[in-house]
Amino acid sequence: MTNAPHTREQPGPGRALNAYLLGSLPFDSLLALQRRLVYDISGDPSTAALLVCEHPAGVTVGREGSRSHVRPNPEELNARGWAVRWVSRGGGVLLHQPGQVACYPVLSLDALGLTAGAYLEHLQGIAVDLLREYGVAGEPDPQHPGIMVRGRRLVHVGAAVRQGVSCFGLVVNADPDLEPFRDVRCDGDPLPMTSLARESGHRVRVPGVRQRLVELVADRFGFDRVSVFHSLPRAPYQPTRHAAAHRP
Repeated sequence: MTNAPHTREQPGPGRALNAYLLGSLPFDSLLALQRRLVYDISGDPSTAALLVCEHPAGVTVGREGSRSHVRPNPEELNARGWAVRWVSRGGGVLLHQPGQVACYPVLSLDALGLTAGAYLEHLQGIAVDLLREYGVAGEPDPQHPGIMVRGRRLVHVGAAVRQGVSCFGLVVNADPDLEPFRDVRCDGDPLPMTSLARESGHRVRVPGVRQRLVELVADRFGFDRVSVFHSLPRAPYQPTRHAAAHRP
C-alpha cells in the first residue's frame, strides 16, 4: 500500500471540503447526520464533508463483529452506561471512549475515481501518516482494516458506502483511558487497543490530532480549500463559518 495520493485526475479549482469539528457527539446524532449528508452529497457529488468528533463511552458492532467480543454482561454494561449498537459498517467491535478522535469523511467515491477497496487503503494511509508525525510506526493490519503498533491496534478503520458516498471512517486512540479496553476485543483482537500517547511517550492533545486529520484528509483526497465549522450543518450546507482556507 502506498501512502502517496493516488494518481487520479485532480479536481477542478475551488473544490472545497466542509469540515465539522463537533466535540462530543452522541452516536445516534452521528448516524442521523451522516444519513443526511450522504443524501445531500449523492445528489451533488461536487460537495464533500468531514465529521470529526468524539463519542460518549459505548460499544458499536460492525459487520465483522460479534457479541462474544464484548466481555461484560448486559447488567455490567448497563452499570457502566455502555450502550451497544449494531451498525452497518465494515470492521468489528469498537469501544468508544473520551480521548479518541473519530474521523468520518462523507465523499463521493465516483467523483474521486475510487473503488471502495482503494478508499479503505487511503484511510489507512492517512492513519499511518498521522502516527508517523508523532514518531510512531504503524502498519496496516493484513487481516482486518486498521493500524497496528507492536501487535496492538491503535486505529480502527470501519467504513461503508451508501449511494456511492462514503460514511463512517476511522477512529484514533489519541489518549483515552486504556483500562476499559481489556474488556472489549476491538475488531476481534486478543490484545487490548493501545494509544498514540502510550506509544509515542509524549503528551497527545486531542485538538492537535483532530486538526491534523482534517489537513491529512484534505491533502490525501486533493481538496484545495477547507471550510471549518464548529456547529452542526444546516440543510443544505449553510452552517456558521468559524474558519476557512486550507494551505497544503
